Order: sequence, then C-alpha cells, then structure tokens
Amino acid sequence: MGRRALPKVDPTLDLSRHFAELEKLSPPLQVRELFERDAPLEVEVGSGKGLFLTAAASATPERNFLGIEISEKYARFAASRLARRQLANARMFAGDGQRLLAEYLAPDSLAAVHVYFPDPWWKKRHKKRRVLNESFLRNVESRLVSGGILHFWTDVEEYYQSTLEIIAAVTRLVGPLPVEESPAEHDLDYRTHFERRMRLHSLPVYRSQFVKSLHTTGHAPPA
Repeated sequence: MGRRALPKVDPTLDLSRHFAELEKLSPPLQVRELFERDAPLEVEVGSGKGLFLTAAASATPERNFLGIEISEKYARFAASRLARRQLANARMFAGDGQRLLAEYLAPDSLAAVHVYFPDPWWKKRHKKRRVLNESFLRNVESRLVSGGILHFWTDVEEYYQSTLEIIAAVTRLVGPLPVEESPAEHDLDYRTHFERRMRLHSLPVYRSQFVKSLHTTGHAPPA
C-alpha cells in the first residue's frame, strides 16, 4: 500500500488565502485576522492531502479549520483543495504541529484538535519523535476550551495504547470515548485517505476521542 504520486498543483491557482509557511508567521497567531471573523476553531495536525480538512470545512461552514503538515509539498496540495472549492473557513500551514500549539495558539482557543494516523516511528530509538508526546498532549489540553475534543485515530495498536496511557498520566482529559464507525456512502466518504486505504483492505483502525472537562476552566463549551 505504497503512496501514489502526488498530483501537481495548478501553478495558476491562487493559494494566498489558503496557504502559509508557519516559520514566516509571527506568534501569537491572530486567528480573527486570519479568517476575518470569529468562529470556533478546529485544528488538524498532520493534514496530508487535506481530505478531512476539505470535507469538514465544507460540511460545517459555521466553524473555522486550520491544518498543518510538515511536508510543504503536501501542505500546498491540501491548500489547493481548499482554494479550488473557495473555502473561506479553512487554511493550511506548512510547518511543525508541535510548534503551532506551543507557540502560536492561545490557551482556551480551540474547539477541537484532530490527529489522524500520525507517523508511528516504528524503531524504538525514534519513538521520541512521535507527535503525541507528553508536551504536545499538555498543550492540547491547554489550548482546548472546556468541552473541546481531541480526536485521535491510528492503525497501530501499540501507538494507540501507549498514547492512551500518556493522556491518562499527564492530562485530565476525559476518555477514551468510543467513536462509531459509519459506512462510507461514496469513495471519498472517509475522514482521511489513509482511513480509506485501511478500510478497503479490511485492516483495523483504532479510534478514540477525549473531552476537556467542563470543570477544568470557567469557559463555556464550544457552540
């Protein structure tokens, strides 16, 4: 199940409203200026080709969506999806998701954080590179509003179980809460391209979500 070649982005497509390099932005991020409105903000870390970001922004125009992808090539491709559909409520960054949460986003500012099929970094000496580490998960908890949700899916059971242990040890997020698997109604009716590949090959996907307790802060839950 190797990756297919990434389609080329139309060079005439204007990405100025949908793509930016994180390193060229100054923290803290001015979210209201970025989207030109106030609305609940959801962040996806590791957006890949942008299937989730595009579908979510299309389905819930009342919310803002921000994706970040370490690969600039993939980030530009995801941004091109948003630009072609003229989705004003979604933006794509090329950069490090760890830095986005730690340096660019304010506490109690996110309605949801989405992490789908992150790189498992199989070798023992490389596991410290996993995005779902202690500092990242503490930042997730800090940046979520009360009632905000962390969505985490993976196809690696060991990664799933070890992440659940870290979440329980370093945060007060409530979970894991079950996530129902719904049948796909068409070929792109999957949360990500990776989920599509796994399900078409009848391979397991481990899904969970965690909620920031309403009693953690005095903020109201997201609309």
